[in-house]
Amino acid sequence: MSLTPLHIETPLLRTSATYSKSGLPLWLKLDALQPSGSFKLRGVGLLCQHEVAKGARQIFCASGGNAGIAAAFAGRSLGVKVTIVVPETTSSEVRARIAATGAEVLVHGTVFDEANAHAVSLAAAQNAAYVHPYDHPLLWQGHATLIDEVVRAGAEFDCVVTSVGGGGLLAGIVEGLQRNGLSTIPVIAVETEGAASLNAAIAAKARVTLPAITSIANSLGARQVARHVFDLVDQHPIESVTVTDAEAVRACLKFADAHRVLVEPACGAALAVADVHAGLLSRFKAPLIEVCGGIGVSLAMLENWRAQYS
Repeated sequence: MSLTPLHIETPLLRTSATYSKSGLPLWLKLDALQPSGSFKLRGVGLLCQHEVAKGARQIFCASGGNAGIAAAFAGRSLGVKVTIVVPETTSSEVRARIAATGAEVLVHGTVFDEANAHAVSLAAAQNAAYVHPYDHPLLWQGHATLIDEVVRAGAEFDCVVTSVGGGGLLAGIVEGLQRNGLSTIPVIAVETEGAASLNAAIAAKARVTLPAITSIANSLGARQVARHVFDLVDQHPIESVTVTDAEAVRACLKFADAHRVLVEPACGAALAVADVHAGLLSRFKAPLIEVCGGIGVSLAMLENWRAQYS
């Protein structure tokens, strides 16, 4: 089935070598400029389209933010009702943005797991479609299009740096690399301390469930990484690193000053690598950083974070 994408092809920029401590020119894939504000529209949009094509007239999704607004945007575009279940930790600003996009917002549970279970039960009770925010093959297929676009643009890159939450974006990037014949290009998977479920799983050699998410980068708030994503560590060159909340915030501020685009700390985590882990990037010549975006940011939030971590 051929479907017209709901996402757009986003710009690919090149920084100067002096932008970061890595001393390298960096490719930046600006998915913060997607209509929904983040990369999530790539995969969530595709999954919603397939559900509607199968007859769905209502969609349920659990999300702390970015997947929710992507599902809301997709539902509005497709003419179906969307209900987003958010945990209590989701800010009132993010709830309002999701609602303004046209979805009904329900608050349930103190963590994503509880919100997700409620969304699944509501979808089953109402014979509606359920859209997972990060753990579904169609999500990964949709997210892989960002690599397709970079390859089509003719950009030569030798590693990909990406933030990781539940792992849907990482899975999509790996799928994109593999389907473009780039299976040897490594992916640097970045998490903030306090939300590093992949890093903990790699250390334990088994999926673990974090007791809580303590990072401000709550878009990385998956207490356990998806099974498929954990398995990818043995199938593709993936290196896991962490940064602090303060380092992620500094990267957001630096990026806003340089490129006049706001991103949230979950995205700042990936951007921070070029400064915090400059030595790691020294093995490469042309890193590609996925600027995943995020709706959990505003000028006021950036100023508050600047004061908090100054």
